[in-house]
Amino acid sequence: MRSGAGAFLAVLSCPVAVMFCVAVVDQPMALLAHADLAGHRRLFDAMTHVVDPIPPLAACGLGVAGFAALLGWRPGAAAQTLIACCVATLIAIVLKDELKFAFGRLWPETWVEANPSLIGDGAYGFFPFHGGRGWSSFPSGHTTLVTAPVAVLWARLPRWRPILALPVVVAVAGLFGADYHFVGDMVAGLYLGAACGAGALALVREPVGTGFAPPP
Repeated sequence: MRSGAGAFLAVLSCPVAVMFCVAVVDQPMALLAHADLAGHRRLFDAMTHVVDPIPPLAACGLGVAGFAALLGWRPGAAAQTLIACCVATLIAIVLKDELKFAFGRLWPETWVEANPSLIGDGAYGFFPFHGGRGWSSFPSGHTTLVTAPVAVLWARLPRWRPILALPVVVAVAGLFGADYHFVGDMVAGLYLGAACGAGALALVREPVGTGFAPPP
């Protein structure tokens, strides 16, 4: 019962936190990043590339695991954790793209296709199902992709949590410093990535008493 209540509160906290950011935090923080941190944009941009290896590694890892399974391999606990990381990442790729289209949020600055933006045009808001790369700021894909596998490892390797948090911190700091995303975008990405990780763990978790595991 307690775990169910905790999960409900966690889900409820997401829209509350995002709406607070949209109403109060996003615009002033984007303006601050543009005004005070623009001179360090190259460094912050480099920090966001910590995410780049994650999708190809996830695709390759799941492909190798699937091929090995065809040859009779059955994953142990460590391999199940890695498979869950791959699954969480690939789920995150699909969900973040669909949500970007659904919410249609403008970016803090003009990046692609001469899109309207807060900094460039004073434009701010959501335009659901508008489509186009210029209307795809929410949620942050980078934040989602780095959080999804980390959420799996966070649950399976609690002793390593201080180290596991580092890539998420680096990516989020880079996105904020380069003014690539609003704070609310990144908050939503954190929640979405965590949800993908939890879902992937549920898929690979060994059922109790069902004979799922191979005999010793």
